[in-house]
Amino acid sequence: MTQQLNQKKVAILVTDGFEQVEMTEPKQALEQAGAQSHIISPKSGTVQGWNHFDKGDNFPVNLILDDANPGDYDALLLPGGVANPDQLRTNEKAVKFIKSFFEAGKPVAAICHGPWTLIEADVVKGRTVTSWPSLKTDLKNAGANWVDQEVVVDQGLVTSRNPSDIPAFIDKMVEEFAKGQHQEQRRSA
Repeated sequence: MTQQLNQKKVAILVTDGFEQVEMTEPKQALEQAGAQSHIISPKSGTVQGWNHFDKGDNFPVNLILDDANPGDYDALLLPGGVANPDQLRTNEKAVKFIKSFFEAGKPVAAICHGPWTLIEADVVKGRTVTSWPSLKTDLKNAGANWVDQEVVVDQGLVTSRNPSDIPAFIDKMVEEFAKGQHQEQRRSA
């Protein structure tokens, strides 16, 4: 992979219960493309990944959410898992952090259950997205156009359904993050 993300900083917002492969593979791809990525979490220390129903590895938190400034980052990655986005969407600071990327027109990538947080941030109305199938009704009720596709790109917002979509998700995520700000991203904020 070329160094098309040199000088870019990417925030990865997670807490315990994220689907491990949905964080580790995109993070590795971002770093291979030259980006600097930081795991940001409402909790300090480490966060626990999951491999579907089984506990996975622990990962060090680079920065606690209370100390994170969205202005320091060029893009945002939101891995899924069931527990991770469910906890984040009830955290006012996490929701505000996510919404700030849309307000600034910065690209965002969310996979699997990750779009739950986008609903809470009120940024999906009028957007075409995909997700884990169980989020379909939630996303439609929030005003999104939900489609069942491997990867969807809508003006800087990249979404995918599940871990099997990761290769396509990574390709589009890197492409959109390289493009930088999208003026149309702001309209959803």
